[in-house]
Amino acid sequence: EVQLVESGGGLVQAGGSLRLSCATSGFSFDDYAIGWFRQAPGKEREGVSAISRVEDSTYYVDSVKDRFTISSDNTKNTVDLQMNNLKPEDTGVYYCAAVRVPNIGSYFDEYEYDYWGQGTQVTVSA
Repeated sequence: EVQLVESGGGLVQAGGSLRLSCATSGFSFDDYAIGWFRQAPGKEREGVSAISRVEDSTYYVDSVKDRFTISSDNTKNTVDLQMNNLKPEDTGVYYCAAVRVPNIGSYFDEYEYDYWGQGTQVTVSA
């Protein structure tokens, strides 16, 4: 059974940092890439970052480049999202998701993804 479980969310002041973790099970990183998405209140879910070990690639949406870093630990089957210099507009529920590789679509398109975690809340106060 495929499972993804997010952790690490919380409340932080603007300029602070959080590290999210996505614990995965039931599949291999050789077959799937992992993406992070977020959904702010009243807004659509948007792709934030993704990592593909097979393709040796990482992806970031422009709004988080140079602030967020995605990484994977293949021994623990986890994918982390280090978030620095957080801004109030980063507030939302953060989800990790898995998509089979090679992915011919966009890593920022939620409809490409096959499996999802339950989400973790990130709140950044001004």
